[in-house]
Amino acid sequence: MKIPMLDLRREYEYMQADIDAAIKRCLEHQRWILGPEVEELEKEFGKYLSVQYCIGTSSGTDALVLALRALAIQRKGQEYFDRGDKIITTPFTFTATGDAILRAGATPVFVDIDPETFNIDPEQIKQALELTQGVVGILPVHLYGQACEMNQILSLAKQYNCFVVEDVAQACGAAWEGQKLGTIGDAGTFSFFPSKNLGGFGDGGMIVTNSQELAALTRELLKHGGKDKYNVEHIGYNARLDTLQAAVLLAKLEYLDEFNNKRKKIAQLYNQYLKNCRSIQLPQFNKGDVVHQYTIRILTNQRDQIQEYLKNKGVDTTIYYLICLNRMKVFFGRCEMTGKLYEANKMQKEVLSLPIEPLMAAEEIQYVCTQIKSFFN
Repeated sequence: MKIPMLDLRREYEYMQADIDAAIKRCLEHQRWILGPEVEELEKEFGKYLSVQYCIGTSSGTDALVLALRALAIQRKGQEYFDRGDKIITTPFTFTATGDAILRAGATPVFVDIDPETFNIDPEQIKQALELTQGVVGILPVHLYGQACEMNQILSLAKQYNCFVVEDVAQACGAAWEGQKLGTIGDAGTFSFFPSKNLGGFGDGGMIVTNSQELAALTRELLKHGGKDKYNVEHIGYNARLDTLQAAVLLAKLEYLDEFNNKRKKIAQLYNQYLKNCRSIQLPQFNKGDVVHQYTIRILTNQRDQIQEYLKNKGVDTTIYYLICLNRMKVFFGRCEMTGKLYEANKMQKEVLSLPIEPLMAAEEIQYVCTQIKSFFN
């Protein structure tokens, strides 16, 4: 049996009629740059999240950069943050999170994670705020679909006068205490990379906020830096969301909750089949969480061996993330750390993400679990 991490063809065939119709409408109107689908997606995504402003971007990475740049303009009256401006985030995430902080002119401050959720630890944020001068913001990442502890993060942000930008690239549709992620902080950023819970047929992203000023600034920045592209006010980008991607995302948005529910049921089946396997730690998803990656911890120092074993059995797996950001060359001399980041550095040697295709059959999940138990037995 061959089990891929994600079968996008299977998903396309499930929604083919809706997606084909959406693309056909674009072929008919030929408005490829900021066509009507972009505005419609922003409107519908805003309704889905119950947020006032949504701004489509060319990628999730650009969404992060633009949100941070807009905050620099809003809070400091300058194009970029200074190196002395610090933004607290997790080292256990994709490069884009930390890289966006650098590109906005600030310095990332990496703090450790909670080994149970893999998310940034609020107690470590508190410690960093107490020990670090110049912190202006906190950038929590809702990793694998699990929500960060937003009550504590917001409380600390208020106490220390910090902004909060949520990285929701892996948690589209998730909620914290009934409120959709991305709408809790000053701004939220989403990625529509094809493998995401809401993914396009290429790159795409979204910034969401309830601040009219931030929304206006990000709209200027993504269109070369001004209300009028021939008379700009800021150092901007060409970071617009493509009309074609917006059309595909509009069609797929109708399936988001359905597919998130399917992913969660698959995670529950995994937990059921693997619950007696003492060599691994299983993820535990709370009520408002979604499942982007089903990530287990291998507790026996055999992560690489089991990955190779599963590969030989036809099961694809991935390691998210193999190297913590603080260990990457790009951040050498450009970041700060609080503590030794023990848990994050430990996770990079133990985590393994299993296939989590929303349309997986129960037999496929059982096959994956059988191979895992066979390896340990």
